[in-house]
Amino acid sequence: MAEEVQIDKQTFHDRLGQFVSAWKADKRSGDALFSGVGSIVILLGKAEENAVFQKNNAMHFWLLGYEFPATLMIFTTETLYIVTTVKKAKHLEPLKGGKIPLEILVRGKDTEQNAKHWERCLDVIKTAGKKVGTIAKDTSTGPFADDWKKVFGDISKDVEEIDISVALSAAALSAKDENELRSIRNASKACTLLMTEYFVEEMSEILDAEKDVTHKTLADRIDKKIDDADFFKKIPSDFSVNQLDWVYGPVIQSGGKYDLKLSAMSDDSNLHAGTIIAGLGLRYKSYSSILARTYLVDPNKSQESNYKLLLSIHETVIKEAQEGVAVKDLYNKALGIIRTKKPDMEKHFLKNVGGGIGIETRDSTLILNGKNTRVLKDGMTLCITTGFSDIPNPDPQDKTSKTYSLLVSDTVRIRRDAPTVVFTNAAPSDLESTSFFFKDDVEEEQKEPKAKAKKDPKVGAVASTNITKTKLRAERNTQADEGAEARRRQHQKELAQKKQAEGLERYSEAIGDQNGVAQKKFKRFESYKRDNQLPSRVKDLVIVVDQKAATVVLPIMGRPVPFHINTIKNASKSDEGEFTYLRINFLSPGQGVGRKDDQPFEDPNAHFVRSLTFRSKDAQRMQDISEQITDLRKSMVRREQEKKELEDVVEQDKLTEIRNRKPARLENVFVRPAMDGKRIPGEVEIHQNGLRYRDHRGNNIDVLFSNVKHLFFQPCTHELIVIIHVHLKNPIMIGKKKAKDVQFYREATDMQFDETGNRKRKHRMHDEEEFEQEQEERRRRAALDKEFKVFAEKVSAAGTDENVSVDIPFRELGFGGVPNRSSVLMQPTTDCLVQLTEPPFTVITLDDIEIAHLERVQFGLKNFDMVFVFKDFHRTPAHVNTIPVESLEGVKDWLDSVNIPYSEGPLNLNWGTIMKTVIADPHQFFADGGWSFLAAESDDEDASEEEEESAFEMSESELAVSDESSEEESDFDDDASADASADASLDEESAGEDWDELEKKAKKKDRDSGLNDDEEESGRKKKR
Repeated sequence: MAEEVQIDKQTFHDRLGQFVSAWKADKRSGDALFSGVGSIVILLGKAEENAVFQKNNAMHFWLLGYEFPATLMIFTTETLYIVTTVKKAKHLEPLKGGKIPLEILVRGKDTEQNAKHWERCLDVIKTAGKKVGTIAKDTSTGPFADDWKKVFGDISKDVEEIDISVALSAAALSAKDENELRSIRNASKACTLLMTEYFVEEMSEILDAEKDVTHKTLADRIDKKIDDADFFKKIPSDFSVNQLDWVYGPVIQSGGKYDLKLSAMSDDSNLHAGTIIAGLGLRYKSYSSILARTYLVDPNKSQESNYKLLLSIHETVIKEAQEGVAVKDLYNKALGIIRTKKPDMEKHFLKNVGGGIGIETRDSTLILNGKNTRVLKDGMTLCITTGFSDIPNPDPQDKTSKTYSLLVSDTVRIRRDAPTVVFTNAAPSDLESTSFFFKDDVEEEQKEPKAKAKKDPKVGAVASTNITKTKLRAERNTQADEGAEARRRQHQKELAQKKQAEGLERYSEAIGDQNGVAQKKFKRFESYKRDNQLPSRVKDLVIVVDQKAATVVLPIMGRPVPFHINTIKNASKSDEGEFTYLRINFLSPGQGVGRKDDQPFEDPNAHFVRSLTFRSKDAQRMQDISEQITDLRKSMVRREQEKKELEDVVEQDKLTEIRNRKPARLENVFVRPAMDGKRIPGEVEIHQNGLRYRDHRGNNIDVLFSNVKHLFFQPCTHELIVIIHVHLKNPIMIGKKKAKDVQFYREATDMQFDETGNRKRKHRMHDEEEFEQEQEERRRRAALDKEFKVFAEKVSAAGTDENVSVDIPFRELGFGGVPNRSSVLMQPTTDCLVQLTEPPFTVITLDDIEIAHLERVQFGLKNFDMVFVFKDFHRTPAHVNTIPVESLEGVKDWLDSVNIPYSEGPLNLNWGTIMKTVIADPHQFFADGGWSFLAAESDDEDASEEEEESAFEMSESELAVSDESSEEESDFDDDASADASADASLDEESAGEDWDELEKKAKKKDRDSGLNDDEEESGRKKKR
C-alpha cells in the first residue's frame, strides 16, 4: 500500500497557497471569516472502520488526496507544521520546497524526542497569537489524539480557542476546482445510472410480479451492483469502478414508515406498492453525490397535487441558487411558495432544503435553512433536498397508506452568471416519469359498460361516424372543430395580452435608436503619421496610388496631398480632344454611400471638396490610375464586408482530448459545410469538453459543448441521409468560411450497397429478390438510425454540464415551405423549427420568437407565407414562404401549442419599415398597442367575411381584385387567361365553336356564377 501513495505536489501547493491567501486577505479586510486567529490546529486520530467525513479528514483529502491517521497539522500564515509517524513522513518529504515552507516533525518511540515536538508545536501556537483556530466538534480518538489533547490542555488557559469550521469550508472546501467537479460529476453519473437503469427496473419487476421482497434485500442488490464493471461501461468518460464507494444508503422506504434524514437505513419490511422513496449516494475519488426520488404507484389526486407542489418548490430552489444569493433566501423562497399555494403543508415541510456536498457528505456550515447567512459562490456544489414528511392521505389505497412522505434530492453546481447545473438531472423527477399504474386495466374494464353511448333511433344501424355535416368531399378535410377553434382564439388572445404586458415592462422607458437604426460613429482614417512615410514618387508631383497605405496622393497647388481611399466615392475617366480628364469624386454630406444609410461626418457643416479633376495628354496613364483607384476601393469595401461578417465569430477554447482511452467514435460520416469544398469521409469523436471531426486528410473541426445551442438527430425515415446536426451559439470558421451549423451525416440509399452482377440474380426469378432487397434496406436503415441515435445520446450525456440535449424533429407536424431558395419540409422539434436536409439549413429557436404573422391568407390563394419576428428587434425577421394552404390549420395549432402568439392578414407587409419603427422607440410602440395592429388587420378581414351572405357571392370588382392578387398561383398562364376573356366576348350567334372554346366559355360562366375551379379540381384529384 505504501508504494501506491502518490501525492500531487502541484495540487498540494496550489491549494495550500489558495487557503493561506484567503486567510491573509481576511486579516486585511477585518477578520470577518477567520476571526483573527494566528494559527489553526487540525488533529486526526486513529482510523475508524466506519469513517465519517468531517472537517479534519476533509482537509487531509483536500490537500493530500489521502487520509493520514495519527497526524497533527498546524497552519500559520507563514509555515505549515505536520507531526506524524516515520512511514507517513516519507510520503510528505517530497512536498518540501514550495512557496509556503513545510516543516515535518517525525514521532517515534523516543519519548523525549516526542515531548520536544509537542513543545515545538506549543511554541508555534503561542508565537502566532493568542487566538487559535480549532474544529469545535472534533471526535478524534486514539493514543496520538489523547496525547495532543493532554499537552494542549496545559496551555488552554493562555489561548482562546475559535471554531474555524466556517473558514475551512469557505476558504478551502466549498468552492471546487475543475478536477473536484469532474469527480462529483462522475459520482452523479453513477448514481443516476443505478437509479434509472437498475433500481427502477428491479422495483417495476417486483411490483408487477407482486413478489415479497424486503427493503433491505433490494438495497443489498443495489449495494453489490457497484462492483459490476460492465454495468458502468455506459458512462462515457474516464471512469473507474474501483474509485466508487457508498456514502449514503442505498435507502429504500415504503409502506407508511419514512425517515428522511441522511442517517436513515432500509428496514426488513416488504416493498409496498404505494409511495416508494429511494435514495442513494456515492463517493468517487473522495467526492460525493446524492440522489433521491419518490415513486408513486397508483397515486390519487391528492398525492399527485402534493408531488407537483414539491416539484415546483424543488425547481424554484435550484433556479434561485445563483452566485451572490444568501442561503436563507432559498429556504424562505420555498416557504413562500407553500404559504401561497398550500399553507397547511408548511408543518410537513423539511427544516432545510439541503446543504453543501463534496468531500463531506453534508457541510455542517452550509446547511440550506432559514437562518444561515452564508452567500453562494461560483464552484460550490450543493445537495438540494426538498420533501414533505408524514402527510395524511385523505383517500388511502390500503391500511399502510394512511400517511406518506415525499422526497426529491439532486446534486447541483453553482456557476457565475449562468444557470445552475444539475449533475443528476438524467434521473427524471417529473410526475409522468415517477408514476406507475398497475390497476389501469382493471379500472378500464369496470368503466367500459358505463362509457357506452346511447344509440340514436334516427340513425339505426348506420355508424354515426359515417354521417358528415358537409356535402362536398373537398370541404371535409379542411373542416375545423368549432370548439377547438374557439379555445385557440381565446388562448391567442391571452398570449397577445401577455406579450403586450411584457413589452411594456421590458421597455418601461423611451429608449431606442433614431430612425430605427443605431447611429454610426464617425471614423477617422489616418494614411501617414509622418511626412517621411509618403511614397518617394510624390516629389514628381504626380498622382500616386499607394496600395499599402490604402491612400491616393494628389498634387494640389504644388503640394502632395494624401486622401484615404475611404474618403473617395469613385473615379472616372473621359476623353475630350487631345486631353484625357480624370475626375475623382469625394464623399460629402448628402451623398449616400449605400442604399440605406449615409456616411457620418465629424462636422457636417464644414466645407467639403466634392470632386477634383486632373487633365493629361497621357490617356493610358489616366486609365491606369482610374482602374487602380477603382480596384483599391473595391478591395477596401470587400475587406470591410469580410471584417463585418466575421465580427460574431468567436475563437473557441481548446478541446480537451481523452488520452488514456479510446473516445466514442462515429466512423464513415461526411460533414456539412465541407472543408475545402470537397466531400471527404471522416469520423466524429467525443472528447471531454467537445466533439472533434477528423477527415482522412487529417483536417479537424472542433465543436465545444459550451458553444452548442441545439443538438438534433434526424432519422433516415423518408429521407436519403441520417443526420446529427449541431446548431452553435456563436459561429466558427470552417476553412475560410464561417458556419453556425455543423452537420454530420451518412447516406442511406441503395447506391452505396448495390453490388453489380449479384449471383443471386441467376438463381432467383420474379419478385423474390426485390422483396428481399426491400427487407434488407429496411433493416439497414433501422440499424443506421440506431447507430446515429446512440451516438447522439452519448454526445448529450458528455455535454450534460452545458445542458446539451438531443432534439428529434416531429415529421408528422411538418409542412412544406421555402425558407431560403428551394421548397423543403419544415419540421418542428421540442425547442425549434428546423430544416436540416438541404443547405442552407434553417434553425429557428422558439424561445427567440416574439410573434408570428401569417401573410397572404385569403380566399382563392393556394399558398400563404409565415414571418417570425424575434425578441431581438435588431435581428431580421425570418420568412417561410409558399406554405400550402392545406397546412394552415396545422400551422396554427402548432403555433398555439408552443405558446407563440400569431396573427394573419391578406397582404405581404414591409417588415423592414415596421422593424425600423419598433426599434426607433420600443416603449412608444408598445404604448400604442404593440403588435395589436396585426391582429386588428386579421379581425377586420374576419368581420368582412362574416358580413357576406355567402363566400361565393362576389361582385365583379371583388372578383377582379381576387384574380389580380392570385395570378401567380393560377392554374392558367397569361395567354390562356387572355384567350378565355376573348372567347367570352364573342358574339353569341357565332357558329362552329369547337370543344375547347365551349369549355373555356363554360369555365368563365362558372366563375361568374361563383363556382371555384380550384376546389372543383382538387376534389377531382382527391377522388382519383
